[in-house]
Amino acid sequence: MGEALALAGQALDRGDFPVGCVVVSGGRVIASGARTGSRPPHANELDHAEMIALRRLADQGVSLFGAKASIYCTMEPCLMCYGAILLAGVERIVYGFEDIMGGAARCDRKGFAPLYRDNPVRVVEGVRRSECLLLFRRFFQNPENAYWQGSLLADYTLSQKKGNRA
Repeated sequence: MGEALALAGQALDRGDFPVGCVVVSGGRVIASGARTGSRPPHANELDHAEMIALRRLADQGVSLFGAKASIYCTMEPCLMCYGAILLAGVERIVYGFEDIMGGAARCDRKGFAPLYRDNPVRVVEGVRRSECLLLFRRFFQNPENAYWQGSLLADYTLSQKKGNRA
């Protein structure tokens, strides 16, 4: 998670939403990504840290099926990223801060189609949460960062005390 936090810090330093992600297999980082595209003029919802890391694996021709891979993210993956993580064969998702507005890692997959429902994945939440929370608080406290300002996520994040859920 330390490397994911460092990547998130780099994203924050350039004004992007502070999500960092690393994919680990065999005790080593095999891919990583940091959020881009969350600031004007080219803001978008495609350049999430998890998608960047998974794209780097695909570009290398790496398959995670049977690799006992884990993905570490500073924020709970959204539905898009969660689906991609499941399809990639990741066996464990570890995240720091919960995304109460768009997080999908805690959803009940019973109603999903078999392709998503039947992929075994373990989810570990709250790892180094207080450090992740600090990054998101710093982002939302900066009036220059317009991304998701005034949203449910921003309000929730700013209401959080260090390390504790409201």
